Amino acid sequence: MKTVTFDWERMKNIQKIHRVMYAVGLGPLVGKVILLLTTTGRKSGQPRVTPLQYEKIGEKYYLGSARGSHSDWYRNLQADPRCEVRVKNLRIQGTAELVTESSRIADFLEVRLQRHPLMVGLLMQKAHGLPRRPSREQLEVLSASEAMVVITPHPGQ
Repeated sequence: MKTVTFDWERMKNIQKIHRVMYAVGLGPLVGKVILLLTTTGRKSGQPRVTPLQYEKIGEKYYLGSARGSHSDWYRNLQADPRCEVRVKNLRIQGTAELVTESSRIADFLEVRLQRHPLMVGLLMQKAHGLPRRPSREQLEVLSASEAMVVITPHPGQ
């Protein structure tokens, strides 16, 4: 697999656009693939909102961390797993489970590839140097350096 330098400043600008779209009522449009995750800042104690791609599997929300366990939002959840997700027009309180087990992350990636073969296949190819349809073994190798979060909504949500 190849290492890719990612333009995080550009990503911050894209995230601003997603926040604005939710703010002006376009959550149902972008909410098909993007949710807003609100965590509590581990240093500041202030709410921190991050737009992220997600998959809903059963009643839980699965989030992959492009920066692994180094993402600020991931580290905020390490300090306090309570969070809120805003999906389309819904606001859901939940508790995050941090996952680094490669087989579970590979399972998640398989779901993403099945649901979004073009988008995720291109990501596998361009960002990770894998084929568009990587094997399970290739996904598990990739997953060894990745992290994900599973958010379980609180009862009654």
